[in-house]
Amino acid sequence: MFHRIGAPAYKADLSNTITICNALGNPSTKFRSVHIAGTNGKGSTSHLLAAVLQEAGYKTGLYTSPHLKDFRERIRINGKMITKPRVVKFVQQHKKLFDKVEPSFFEWTVALSFDYFASEKVDIAIIETGLGGRLDSTNVIRPVVAVITNISLDHTNLLGKTVIKIATEKAGIIKKGIPVVIGETQAAVKFFFEKKAKKEKSPMRFADEEFQLKKIRHKNSSPPLLIADVFAGKNEVLKNLGCALAGNYQRKNIATVLTSIDVLRENEFVISEKSIRKGFANVSQLTGLQGRWQIISKNPLTIVDTGHNEAGIIEVMSQLKRTPHKHLHIVLGMVNDKDPSLILKHFPKKATYYFCKANLPRSLDEAALKQLGSTFNLKGECYNSVRKALKTAQSKAKRGDLVFVGGSTFVVAEVI
Repeated sequence: MFHRIGAPAYKADLSNTITICNALGNPSTKFRSVHIAGTNGKGSTSHLLAAVLQEAGYKTGLYTSPHLKDFRERIRINGKMITKPRVVKFVQQHKKLFDKVEPSFFEWTVALSFDYFASEKVDIAIIETGLGGRLDSTNVIRPVVAVITNISLDHTNLLGKTVIKIATEKAGIIKKGIPVVIGETQAAVKFFFEKKAKKEKSPMRFADEEFQLKKIRHKNSSPPLLIADVFAGKNEVLKNLGCALAGNYQRKNIATVLTSIDVLRENEFVISEKSIRKGFANVSQLTGLQGRWQIISKNPLTIVDTGHNEAGIIEVMSQLKRTPHKHLHIVLGMVNDKDPSLILKHFPKKATYYFCKANLPRSLDEAALKQLGSTFNLKGECYNSVRKALKTAQSKAKRGDLVFVGGSTFVVAEVI
């Protein structure tokens, strides 16, 4: 399983997925879909789009990864996880096939999701890639629209060490004649995407050129909301749009989702403004999304975020600066197969650190993390469990302080 052990579990090949799908009667051809790739934001984008489609009355499948607490989080219909008996039945029915093909954990999970969505006759499924795009197991679908949120350096040991190489992998989800939405206009890769879209004769839109969010502010409601006025050029198209994913960095994902909705409308999907507003405001309840600038305690204020690569951490640190607090306590853990220095250099020095290790083989040892942190003047103590680190941070936090938990999806998973 890639998320536990890393690179040895990754299979950059579609043959197993194709073999399994053929044996299952090609279930991915039996429902409409949206395919979402990108370095950051694809999870939030997937959940926001699913929430809007649910509110619009469509039976909506949602396939995402990784999960935080329960394997079944990966496969949902209208926000409800696949049942345990359904997972067990699928494995029992197809065990001989698995023994013959020897698929990876991810490959058979993708097959399970496609089989489930087809048998439950969903109107549409939002399918998030696991890693890359071109050779990702999900890339056997032919979607209504392909979405690529952005490109930055992550999983460089598997996808390539330059943004162009990574863009090449992500652009692999662009298929002949299928519209594509690019979330962020990035000069380093824009020409590459345009060239690929032209070759495939795929209509392309850049979301940040379509929609701009202005007057961004926050509403201390339950849940807390990011509020913004949405413009298309000089025209205000949505006033006071509220989004329950309240990190300022979500503005990019919001524009991406709104552009994707425009494409879906062009393909016979009926999606009202009311559905957009209700979907955005209630995304967590509708889809079960967790871990994105999520407040898990108000006394002391404790926030978790799964951002874990350089681009993601830059956004999260910017959000931390904008969040009022006296002193900052950071519960920090990372994985051992990435360069921590790319991330650590962005963390604030005027904070108290609680270095810890998530309970899985890929985790970086807490003492090693503390040593690396010290080279960036990040000061704190080591803890042999995430929960102990969090408990200590919260006990030391004084009135007005802020406790932040992050650095790794798995650290966040253990405190939710």
